[in-house]
Amino acid sequence: MADTQHQSQPMLYQIRLHGHLDKDWQDWFGDVTITSEDDGTTLMICQVLDQAALHGLLRQIRDLGLPLISVNRINSGSAEEPDVTS
Repeated sequence: MADTQHQSQPMLYQIRLHGHLDKDWQDWFGDVTITSEDDGTTLMICQVLDQAALHGLLRQIRDLGLPLISVNRINSGSAEEPDVTS
């Protein structure tokens, strides 16, 4: 069953990509923070309004050709810990 309690609030996601993506791409993605990590990955932190917006963002990532490593919804209180609720 869908979680309807927080549907009107944006959700925060942490997306990790293999390879480095220049910070200049932040404008193309919109409200996204891009960080190049020392391990050769890119970490993107982004707010999305709903699942359709998340899928749109993932399509943009696919179009760049960078391999997707992970997508995690983050608790609103912490950008470091993924949301483990189901």
